[in-house]
Amino acid sequence: MGLFERYLSVWVGLAIVVGVLLGNQLPEQFALIASLEYAKVNLVIALLIWVMIYPMMVQIDFTAVKNVGKRPKGLLLTLVINWLIKPFTMAFLGWLFFKVFFATWVDPQTASEYIAGMILLGVAPCTAMVFVWSQLTKGDPNYTLVQVSVNDLIMVVAFAPICAFLLGVSDIQVPWETLLLSVLLYVVLPLIAGVLTRQLLNRHGDSQRLNAFVGQIKPWSMMGLLATVVLLFGLQAETILAQPQNIVLIAIPLLIQTYGIFFIAYFAAQKLKVEHAVAAPACMIATSNFFELAVAVAISLFGLHSGAALATVVGVLVEVPVMLSLVAFVNWRRSRYQHTIANNG
Repeated sequence: MGLFERYLSVWVGLAIVVGVLLGNQLPEQFALIASLEYAKVNLVIALLIWVMIYPMMVQIDFTAVKNVGKRPKGLLLTLVINWLIKPFTMAFLGWLFFKVFFATWVDPQTASEYIAGMILLGVAPCTAMVFVWSQLTKGDPNYTLVQVSVNDLIMVVAFAPICAFLLGVSDIQVPWETLLLSVLLYVVLPLIAGVLTRQLLNRHGDSQRLNAFVGQIKPWSMMGLLATVVLLFGLQAETILAQPQNIVLIAIPLLIQTYGIFFIAYFAAQKLKVEHAVAAPACMIATSNFFELAVAVAISLFGLHSGAALATVVGVLVEVPVMLSLVAFVNWRRSRYQHTIANNG
C-alpha cells in the first residue's frame, strides 16, 4: 500500500474529529445537507459513496465473473454468516446487555429501542463500503461484486421478515424506495459506469491505457471515504456531544458483535480453505452493515429522536474505525493465513 493508504486510520481519525467540530460549529449548514434527500437516501452521501466505489467498479472484469461459480465456498460463507448467524447474535447481545447488564442504567422502553436499532443493523449486510474494504485487503473485485449482489437480492426478500420476527412486530414497514434506491445508487449505477469505462478504454485490448486510468482515479476512492466520514460525523455531531454516555453503552455490544462475527467468519474461511482474496471480502461483508438502510428504517419505525435511531447512528460511528482495524489484521495475517490453508490438507 502507498503512504496514504498505509496511514488511512490516522486520516480517518482526523476526519472524525473534523466532522464533529464542523458539525458543532456549523449546524445549519449540515442541516441543509441533511435535507438533501430522496426516499430517506441522502443525495450528498450517495454522491460521495459513488465517488468512493466507482474506481473499484472499473477494475471488475466481467469475463472473470463467470468463474466465481467454481469457488462457491466464499459465497456460501458470507450467506450463512449474514442470514443465519449475524441477525440472531446481534439480537441476543442487545438483549443481554440492555435487559441484563445495563438494566439498572437504562429504562426499559429506551432499552427496547436500543435493541431494536441493533437488530436493524444486524439484518442489513453492507452494500457499498465493502468495496473499499475489499480493495484495501487486495480482495478479488469480481468475487466481491457477486457476493454483494447476491446479498442484495436476498435482502430485498428477507430483510422485512427477519426484522419482523426479531422485533416482534408483524406490521413492520420497510421503506422499499430506500432499499431499492440505495442498491441502484451504490451498486448498479457505478457498476454500469465502470463497465462502460472499461470497455471504452480497453476496446483495442490496450490494458496499459486502462491500468493508467485506474491508477489516476484510485486516490479518489480514499478521498471519497474521508469526505463521507467528515459528513457522517458532522451530521451526528449534536447527538455525539449530547449523549456521550449512552453512545458508549450502545457501542460496547456493537463492538463485541462486530469483532465476534468477523473472527467467526475468518476462522470458518480458514477451516474451509477459502483463498485469501475471497475470504477477506467475505469476512468484511459479514462484519459490516448497510447503515444507510438501518438508519432510515429506525427513523421511519420509531422516530428521528428514538433510541433505535441513536443505536443505528452509533453503528455508523463504530463501523469505520473498527473495519480499518480489521483490514490491518487481515493484511498482517495474509501470509500466515495462506500458509495455514496450504498446509491443512
